[in-house]
Amino acid sequence: MAAAAAPALRCSLLQRRPLRCGPGARAVPGAGAALRPCSTRVALEGINKPVIDRIIRVDHAGEYGANRIYAGQMAVLGRSSVGPVIQQMWNQEKDHLKKFNELMVAYRVRPTVLLPFWNVAGFVLGAGSALLGKKGAMACTVAVEESISEHYNNQIRTLIEEDPEKYKELLQVIKQFRDEEQEHHDIGLEHDAEATPAYSVLKTAIQLGCKAAIFLSERI
Repeated sequence: MAAAAAPALRCSLLQRRPLRCGPGARAVPGAGAALRPCSTRVALEGINKPVIDRIIRVDHAGEYGANRIYAGQMAVLGRSSVGPVIQQMWNQEKDHLKKFNELMVAYRVRPTVLLPFWNVAGFVLGAGSALLGKKGAMACTVAVEESISEHYNNQIRTLIEEDPEKYKELLQVIKQFRDEEQEHHDIGLEHDAEATPAYSVLKTAIQLGCKAAIFLSERI
């Protein structure tokens, strides 16, 4: 990723403001609503670049896929009584994706080459689960968000083991997003996800797919 030509100002990662990319910065596929920008250049000296690359690449892919899932659900259920609930969760996912777009530029991380596949697969999963009805859509949300929350927890442990002070701002972002994904999981349960026919089978199948997506997106 190209970096901004001008010296970057240090900034906290959680304030919601539009991204300011300096000259030469390239957009990362899959844009969402704005969170707060950090600079388009961060101090890369001393960080564990392979670890950070994998974390940011897979999280960007995950949030991109989540956006496509909610887009598929809204295409089917957008006008139903559960539409506003899905839209609210989708809005948060757009914020998450926007932040990881920014971090991709700041840390000069390339996106996974599988984004076009996750684009289609995410929408199909979202629309397919929504065709099972409101409960089916919520079952999908529970399965996906549980997997993402667990994945974020693993990343938090990794960064703490590396150096919690050095990665303080990245840890803040991941912790915030982990908490919001957990909220989505709980919303799904509150909307009768577990009442979906063959819930355990559906949940297991979706989570196996999530694990495969995580494994591939970290590496490719």
